[in-house]
Amino acid sequence: MAHISLLGCGTWGSTLAQVLGRNGHSVTAWHYKMDVVDDMIRSRMHPNISDFEFHSNIIFKKEIQTCIEGSNCIVVAVPSHGVRNIIEKSSSFFTNKVILVNVAKGIENGTLSTMSEVIKESSNLDSGQIVSLYGPSHAEEVIKGDPTTLVSASSDKSSAEYVQTIFSSDTLRVYTNNDIKGVELGGSLKNVIAIAAGICDGIGFGDNSKAALMTRGIAEITRLGVAMGVNSDTFSGLSGIGDLIVTCLSIHSRNRYVGEEIGKGKTLVSILDKMDMVAEGIRTTQSVYDLSKKYQVEMPISEGVYQILFNEKNPKEIVSELMTRDLKLE
Repeated sequence: MAHISLLGCGTWGSTLAQVLGRNGHSVTAWHYKMDVVDDMIRSRMHPNISDFEFHSNIIFKKEIQTCIEGSNCIVVAVPSHGVRNIIEKSSSFFTNKVILVNVAKGIENGTLSTMSEVIKESSNLDSGQIVSLYGPSHAEEVIKGDPTTLVSASSDKSSAEYVQTIFSSDTLRVYTNNDIKGVELGGSLKNVIAIAAGICDGIGFGDNSKAALMTRGIAEITRLGVAMGVNSDTFSGLSGIGDLIVTCLSIHSRNRYVGEEIGKGKTLVSILDKMDMVAEGIRTTQSVYDLSKKYQVEMPISEGVYQILFNEKNPKEIVSELMTRDLKLE
């Protein structure tokens, strides 16, 4: 039995804690909202997950230090824009041999770093101690026990295999991959394409449009990844096309939902005012736009989403511009 700490009790973090608890591991969880922690301690329920009760192997702590002391493994499940801050606050309490599992999907604004790079920059960990766990996995379905697959990515094979072992069960199958940067890019950039897919839904376009969008979307994600030195085959896997499919199609997808509301004519500000969960693709859109300029990679769909979100361009006009660009080979 492993002693595992969890930083961040959102829906996905709590779901992963439940998976670990069911697998027989001891989990100590921390969340930044003390009132939410108090409610979860009292009720053993999560405010945003229905028909759910925390496993008896899961306990809660209100201080980061007491949460992570003595842990073999720490799961970081805060939103991507909070990863640097949480690591800077907690890294002095890490043991020398701890494995840190990142599940946040995003590219940091400004630095344009992936989450594993952010963690390495803001901690005393070696690259081989950092694992990113990504893949097509909505919390609502994992909690139900629907068959789900993930990928454990690390530059160190033994670290990736350790995470594979502790999370795998008869309903959750975990693969390994040594291309951690490629896995992180695929799992993060697909959120931008999912916003575009939602815009198509909101406008009222059909299956033809979404199929074209997803196909050309993975093509431009792959172009950027190759320019950044990662393995193009990674984008054919779970954290590439797999995560893209589920995020573009699912009713559970926050990013697709944001796009759908924009497609219906609502403003980004009004949409975010009504959401109590994070749509990572919004911040990632800014980073992807900056990366495309830095590496001089053509990413017309991602740039279109950027223009809609941040320059208030009309979605239908952007679609027209995409469809009437110069014709070319596939």
